[in-house]
Amino acid sequence: MNMTSHNQPSIKIAVVGDVHDQWEAQDAIALQSLGVDLVLFVGDFGNESVGVVEQVAAVDLPKAVILGNHDAWYSASAWGRKKCPYNRQQQNWLQDQLEALGDAHVGYGYLDFPELQLSVVGGRPFSWGGSAWKNQDFYRDWYGVNSFEESVERIVAAAQATDYNRILFLGHNGPTGLGEEAESPCGRDWHPLGGDHGDPDFEAAIAQVQALGKQIPLVTFGHMHHRLRHTTKRLRTIVTTSSEETVYLNSASVPRIVQTETDRLRNFSLVSLEAGGVASISLVWVGNDYSVVLEEFLYRRPQPVGGQFVSRHSP
Repeated sequence: MNMTSHNQPSIKIAVVGDVHDQWEAQDAIALQSLGVDLVLFVGDFGNESVGVVEQVAAVDLPKAVILGNHDAWYSASAWGRKKCPYNRQQQNWLQDQLEALGDAHVGYGYLDFPELQLSVVGGRPFSWGGSAWKNQDFYRDWYGVNSFEESVERIVAAAQATDYNRILFLGHNGPTGLGEEAESPCGRDWHPLGGDHGDPDFEAAIAQVQALGKQIPLVTFGHMHHRLRHTTKRLRTIVTTSSEETVYLNSASVPRIVQTETDRLRNFSLVSLEAGGVASISLVWVGNDYSVVLEEFLYRRPQPVGGQFVSRHSP
């Protein structure tokens, strides 16, 4: 972490996309080798994969985590409970995950990071996405939340309680409002194609927090994988920006670990915060020797040229 001329720290953040049981001891070492100041995990570690979550909880870096729909796979719905592979009278894998993470889990909550002069606020945990209020009994029993409106209140209350005016929002699924196309960051890429599959409570909460005067440089999430189901000719739109200078990052590059003929590569999204805002975002692949083998720049902050801003945003 370096200090900028604006007297705000220059911060390097790693965002870990949907894990889906692809987490190894080498991942924690890779994060250390990347020299990051903060790690954000967007969830879906596996189908209530307690062992993976315990490894993530042990990562010795400042971190914040939100759990995804797969992390409540056997608990959130009647369908999932019927498929539950463990005795629910004797075990509760969802509770085990929450206890392992402790304060690092920011779903409906927040964490302050004094050294970084920012706070991380979590959206609705365990989200499946979409415009319907799903798993009503689950959210009622676990969080006392019965509607999108009550969910908005929980998220905004967390943001109001932070020590810092600069907030990073962390969700499993992204907010509505980022596009209706199948290729949009939260676009429906299954038939019938198209439509916004974001979380409406997340969008409403972000707008309310912005109206309170909070600065939100980054909103990051996963759930909607980069590889599209209906075409192999392109990937999902990964980064988009708003008029409020908020950058939205979908980090779900799945699979996040791939084996080549000569190497084993694991991906992370790297976000650089400078002068309070997002300066750049890249997707990096780290090899067996913990060096960056591949780096794809996804976003660079527009630079003023001759009094005009020139965008360097790469879709």
